[in-house]
Amino acid sequence: MRVFGPLGVPEVILIFVVALLLFGPRKMPQIGRSLGRAIGEFRRASNEFKRTIEDEVAADEIRSVERELKEIRTAGTDVVKAVESPSSESEPPDGGQGSP
Repeated sequence: MRVFGPLGVPEVILIFVVALLLFGPRKMPQIGRSLGRAIGEFRRASNEFKRTIEDEVAADEIRSVERELKEIRTAGTDVVKAVESPSSESEPPDGGQGSP
């Protein structure tokens, strides 16, 4: 049975016993608090980094959509100008005068 990621129960017990021998029973609560704070800070930092990346991806998507919208507006403006401007095709080939 895995308790902490790749560590199982025997590995966690071994780590606890080694830490107890190295630091003693009086320092273990302080070390536990410090370790807990460090893990919490690491999680907050990683979540903040993740949010920053997600925000940048969303901003890139917004910029891409804005670029496409600008291209569509430009194309629409060109079409409107082409429709509104008089063209040589609308005039009769004989200069606008009727035939004799």
